[in-house]
Amino acid sequence: MTQSDEFYMHRALEQAQLALAAGEVPVGAVVVDAAGEVIGRGYNRPIASHDPTAHAEVQALRDASLTRANYRLDGCALFVTLEPCLMCTGAMIHARLARLVYAAAEPKGGMAESRANLFAQPWFNHRIEVRGGVLAAPSRRLLKGFFQARRAADS
Repeated sequence: MTQSDEFYMHRALEQAQLALAAGEVPVGAVVVDAAGEVIGRGYNRPIASHDPTAHAEVQALRDASLTRANYRLDGCALFVTLEPCLMCTGAMIHARLARLVYAAAEPKGGMAESRANLFAQPWFNHRIEVRGGVLAAPSRRLLKGFFQARRAADS
């Protein structure tokens, strides 16, 4: 890749800001090809789209797949502001991504490292390199602020 992981995570954080502005949980993602080009973007949209699968990662994978005209994203990396859930890790394996880079850990449901490491399971025929903690602090601040505001509004 031509840029640093931090550079691409900033692009994912920009997507998370779009989710926040839309009233969604502020998670954003981008897919980057081997040449360093962002080929897919996405942010959380389950509320607006009435779609439980509309997580940032799935949105970015869909966008990248359309760009490539192929659901296989060999050689690509996904950058996301929150550790992926079970559904999203499965989608990444099916897409044949080369790398996952995430910002904040998700201790309740993170399936890259926190609750489980799905990518290391021997029954999968594809392996994805994982790096966590890249720009974790700004991602956590976004999420914490969102949920604090939601709790205050519910009071």
